[in-house]
Formats: sequence, C-alpha cells, structure tokens
Amino acid sequence: MSRLAKFISGTALVTIIGATPVLADALGLGRAALPEEIAAWDVAVMPDGRGLPVGSGDVYDGEDLWIDHCAACHGDFAEGAGAWPPIVGGTGTLTAVRPLKTVESYWPYLSTVWDYVHRSMPFGAAQTLEVDEVYAIVAYIIYSAGLVDDDFELSHENFTEIRLPNEGGFYVDNRAEIEFPVFTQEPCMSDCGDPVTIVARAKDLNVTPDFPVIRNLYSEDLIGGAAAQDDPADEAAVTPDAVEEETVHLAALDPELVAAGESAWRQCRTCHSIGEGARNGTGPKLNDIVNSGAAQVDGFRYSPAFVEAGENGLVWDDATLDAFLENPAGLIPRNRMSFRGVRGADERAALIAYLKSHMN
Repeated sequence: MSRLAKFISGTALVTIIGATPVLADALGLGRAALPEEIAAWDVAVMPDGRGLPVGSGDVYDGEDLWIDHCAACHGDFAEGAGAWPPIVGGTGTLTAVRPLKTVESYWPYLSTVWDYVHRSMPFGAAQTLEVDEVYAIVAYIIYSAGLVDDDFELSHENFTEIRLPNEGGFYVDNRAEIEFPVFTQEPCMSDCGDPVTIVARAKDLNVTPDFPVIRNLYSEDLIGGAAAQDDPADEAAVTPDAVEEETVHLAALDPELVAAGESAWRQCRTCHSIGEGARNGTGPKLNDIVNSGAAQVDGFRYSPAFVEAGENGLVWDDATLDAFLENPAGLIPRNRMSFRGVRGADERAALIAYLKSHMN
C-alpha cells in the first residue's frame, strides 16, 4: 500500500467512523491525521463569524473578480446565465409556484455565502481564490442584491453586521419534539371528531364575489357580460373614453414585438421591476419610463452621473433608450449600471415596445 493510500485509509478511520489512532495503528492502516491536516479541511464558517479568516475586499475589486471568475455562469449582475442559477433577485417569490431561491430572497446568513464561495467556487477550480478575493466577491454579491453601496468594503471585522433579508424566515427544526409524538400514536378509526353540520351557505350569506370587468388589451371587447355592467361603480371605472384611449395606445404596439420584449426583459428583471406592484430595487422601477426625464423615479438613489444627465435635460425617448440599451456607459459615462448592453437592434426595439406597454 502506498503512503498516500495509508494516509487516506488512516484518516478515514479516524475522521469518518470514529476509530482512535490506536485502532488505526493496530490495523496497520496509515496514521491519525495531523492537526494542521485537519485544519486544512476545516474551512467552515459559522453565522456568528467563527471560522472567518482575517481579510477584506471591496465591491469594485469584487466586480472585476466576478467578471473573471463568475460571470460566465452567473451573469454580469449575478442574474444567472443559461442553465446556471441566479444569485440575486427573487424577492417575494418564496410563496410562488416556482420560487427563486437566492442570496437576496432565501439564504439566511452571509456566512453561508462566504463559506460556499470559499469552499466550492469557481466551478472546476474550487479553493483557488485568495481570502481577500472571496471577501471582494461576496461584497459584490450583496451589492448586486442592493444590501450595500458601491463603496462598501467587507471584512472579518464588519462581517456579522450584514443581515440577509430572509434571516427571520428560518427556525429550529423541532419536529422530533412537536410533530413526531402526534403522528406516532395509534390511529383513530371511528368517532374521531364531532359530527359536521352545515349551518350556512356562501350563496345565502351573499359573500360570493362578482366577476370584475376584464379588458382585452388589443381589442374593444369587454369580457364579463351584462351582469358585470349592472354595477354603476364598474361603469364609472371603465368609461368608453378610457377604453378607447387605452385601446388606441395598445393597438399601436405590435403584440409580437411586445411579447419578444417581455422575453428579453429577463436580463433586466434582476435589477428592475415593471408592471403592477413594481418597486425600486438595485435599479429603479420602470413604469412610465418612456418619454420621462432621466433620474426622475421617486425614491430611488441615482448615481451622480445619472443625476447630472437628468439635470442636463436627458429624456428617455426612443432614440435615447436605444442608445442607452446598446451601450449604457457610452451614453452616460461613469454611471453605476455596468450592464454590457444589448447588441441586437431588434432586441432593443422589442424591449422599448415592452416598456411602452407599461405606460399609464
């Protein structure tokens, strides 16, 4: 048996099945692992910071490292690429049919992020990153999630100050104490509960909701029938003038182009939201953005470059949107949106049509 085989066998006995060094020696299977050998494998980091090595890294260095080591699989902004998962985004999706579990929406502790990057990334070259490089990449991840500013530096000293949004969504697994006793009793086979009686029906209590008027986006048809028009409030809410105005606006848009824009929107939604319930995130919400002035979305903190562009009268008309989507840094130098741009003219036109479909 080679020395390496003896070492592996001895280590397996000591660390996996709990054999003592004496037993390993007695069986002639290698030797006990040395403390420094164990330490080399013990890279776990705990939520309270235990196990963190001394080091630091900032967002700017993290962005460069991310492009070099991570973006090919996870996208320039951690939005995911191809079959590889996104790292940020997904806020509010955990109760959806297809939840998006990311650092921003699901992971409970920053130590999980640091430990995973340090232990397992980059894919195919795990544990080749220096400690400071791991700090910088993690700093870029939490910046992409909107948790810190672009001048943030993460270190072992401020690490535990960063709280991930879903930390409170986890709790101690107490099923052994609470649930197991309930489900391990003898099953009840008869007379297991009080008899059920119907005391009222929804129809009798008048709690069945009326069907709302639903507008077809690309025609003047109103779906809902005469019963839906009986309510004066419905008639006031959907006046003929309002229907005609919205129909004219939407009819001017090519439905196929809007659909293509919705598909292309996937590369934008990590940072931006649009439509009903849209809110500011890493980037501003984009409802009613077409023909509005730059840096005008309420509640969003723009970079100085964007603020200056807005003060100089930049307006998001079709031509400006097309130029910005093609090369964000070319239209507004030094802005914080380091998106690589949309190279295809058809794809940019589709995205602009999709933005127009979300105008009030």
